[in-house]
Amino acid sequence: MKKNAVVNPDVVDSKIRELGISNLGEAKIREVVKLVNGIQEVSGEKFIRMEMGVPGLEPAAVGTEAEIQALKNGVASKYANIEGIPEFKYEVSRFVKLFLDLDVAPASCIPTVGSMQGSIASFMVANRNAHNREGTLFLDPGFPVQKQQCIVLGHSFRTFDVYNYRGDKLEAKMREHLDTGLVSTILYSNPNNPSWICFTEEELKTIGELAYEYDVVVIEDLAYFGMDFRKDLSVPGKPPFQSTVARYTDNYILLISSSKLFSYAGQRIGMMVMSDHLFNRRYPDLLRYYTSDNFGHSMIYGALYALSAGTSHSAQYALAAILKAANDGKFNILENVREYAERARIMKKLFLNNGFSMVYDKDIDLELADGFFFTFSYPGFGGADLLREMLYYGISSITLEITGSDRKEGLRACVSQVKLDQMSLLEKRLQKFQKDHPAS
Repeated sequence: MKKNAVVNPDVVDSKIRELGISNLGEAKIREVVKLVNGIQEVSGEKFIRMEMGVPGLEPAAVGTEAEIQALKNGVASKYANIEGIPEFKYEVSRFVKLFLDLDVAPASCIPTVGSMQGSIASFMVANRNAHNREGTLFLDPGFPVQKQQCIVLGHSFRTFDVYNYRGDKLEAKMREHLDTGLVSTILYSNPNNPSWICFTEEELKTIGELAYEYDVVVIEDLAYFGMDFRKDLSVPGKPPFQSTVARYTDNYILLISSSKLFSYAGQRIGMMVMSDHLFNRRYPDLLRYYTSDNFGHSMIYGALYALSAGTSHSAQYALAAILKAANDGKFNILENVREYAERARIMKKLFLNNGFSMVYDKDIDLELADGFFFTFSYPGFGGADLLREMLYYGISSITLEITGSDRKEGLRACVSQVKLDQMSLLEKRLQKFQKDHPAS
């Protein structure tokens, strides 16, 4: 029974059919976005939107002001150097030193059209550096589109749900895949999307040492840089620093996003940071695709040139200004985004109070941090059925199935679009859901 449904179930079901979504459990994030937009338009009912990680805060003002000034100065008519403007490269190098305690030359710091371009460019080079290797090992759950990028490129990938292999179990499980000799790269996010677990230093050391032993490149996705709010990473040059595999291997590429930390998603500007060792390393097999066997040259003048011939000129000035303010201690990188933790804390409590359970609930033996994402399930439902059912109550999310999770009964909630003044509405809708689906 759905007597308390917020949206007519027939409207939801017809929109699903209209979009040709045969299995809602496999629907991509942007497909769910389009679906919910359509349901809202027909029903007139505003949804609690939890399906997409759109920043829910104002962009960093120092960036906006710098970008406006750059546009006034005429940069819109000029192609930016593919390698990045000097100001950008310098401030990224400083940022990496001050917030990760890593020494990386400006030459190894490259602008990308968001971290998504950074990951596909990394696959295009790092997965082609040896003719006898095939692709990527994903330490899942993870961002679904990165696997789609591998599929588009024709690269193989393998995966396992790392939640089941934390701590001492991680090394043996990774060796199962690395021993095939077919892995070129290892990719994971930290903090993790969607589970919000964070690797320990021992786990990062394991990953780094295996990267050396098997000569693979680690692609570390730091889309949620600094947002493990259990520790304060906001003071430049002082510990604690952002955890990273880069302390344990030189075979790394870091992807640092401006979308979440600085709420600068719309301008599609991210940072790719390669170790100086990797940037200058030579792989003869790269000559199959590029004009040079140098890794950094192939990344810039092979992959990134082919993808977009550079990154937005004005956006580089924006991010350079944000980073400079952060590096100089004039802009606290976490002050605003801590609101996400407060939203998550409230939302998780509302879900638990109304019969839901958290799917990923522990960071080994610690409570998970409150942050950008959390995961939930409801007794008696698989992920696809739960997603559909919650749409009837005006709440949207995505399934864990598309993230590589083994826990296909669950959904991922993103807190960013749920404002604090919407919490009472969320509570009412969850209460209606529970009334119509009493737990047995």
